[in-house]
Amino acid sequence: MADEVKLPADSFEPLDKSKHLDSEKIAAPNLTFMQDAWRRLKKNKSAIVAMIILIIFFVLAFGSAFFSPHNPNAVNPQFANLPPKWPGININGINGTLVQAGSRVNAYQAAGAGAGVHYWLGTDYLGRDMLSRILFGTRISLTVAIVATAVDLLIGVTFGLFSGWKGGWVDNFMQRVIEIIMSIPTLVVVVLLILILKPGMMSITLAIAFSSWTTMARLIRAQTLELKEQEYVLAAKTLGESSIKVAFKHLLPNLSSIIIIQTMFTIPSAIFFEAFLSFVGIGISAPQASLGTLLNDGQKNFQFLPYQMWYPAIVLSLIMIAFNIFADGLRDAFDPQTKE
Repeated sequence: MADEVKLPADSFEPLDKSKHLDSEKIAAPNLTFMQDAWRRLKKNKSAIVAMIILIIFFVLAFGSAFFSPHNPNAVNPQFANLPPKWPGININGINGTLVQAGSRVNAYQAAGAGAGVHYWLGTDYLGRDMLSRILFGTRISLTVAIVATAVDLLIGVTFGLFSGWKGGWVDNFMQRVIEIIMSIPTLVVVVLLILILKPGMMSITLAIAFSSWTTMARLIRAQTLELKEQEYVLAAKTLGESSIKVAFKHLLPNLSSIIIIQTMFTIPSAIFFEAFLSFVGIGISAPQASLGTLLNDGQKNFQFLPYQMWYPAIVLSLIMIAFNIFADGLRDAFDPQTKE
């Protein structure tokens, strides 16, 4: 007869509370969708840097109404076309000197400016401070883009949500309306609005809003067609909830990621389009400045005074790049299929 195996006396005793099984441990903290998206976004260093750059530009642009170094529209002909001058720094390019006839001269002394007169980014052909005008122009460009995007958001989301929710012939009719609007060139819309309204922020904002909401509407409509067949939406309808309540309580929260991402892509497009219109002379009118009008003024003297075009071009490029990088980061953060 085989020897009996003797087990230790504590073999079948319960584990001590301090000895937890690894399989019972929670792998990750319980996070909401927005908290998880923020966690993903923080891991994207380029998106965070882009977000910081955008915050800086917004603070400087909209805060310049309180701390602008000069009046952006004040004309000083005696100080026209002065180069940048940073107090206490003697480096060519930012010390107030220009090369004339093969030699470097102090442009501020030649203009009769006092020792305390300095312009951080120089002046334009009318003696207006470039830094103040760039801050003012950035504020105008951002305002036009944000207002146009807000209108785009209101019309596009409402139109797309209603079209996708109703379906059938209503959806077909509304999609044909979108196709007709998309077939009209935006430049034609702008010219027609300028004939009705005077050139300025109102006509540009309406033109951008009129032509850009269709993309948002088609995206929202496509997602609504998918979401309205989900179990929780069908259950809400079965319980007798109204369509408006279903839209605000169930559809919009699930559409928030698409709305935010598309909004972040719409803003830089609106900024660029406004700059283009102002550059060709059918946008913001004088004496107001936008990034487009500053580029238009700067290109006239680009061969001799390149800084007048370089600075607004750098600002416009940084804003466009930062918005696109930040939008890419938001898309990755909100995408549940993103692999870490």
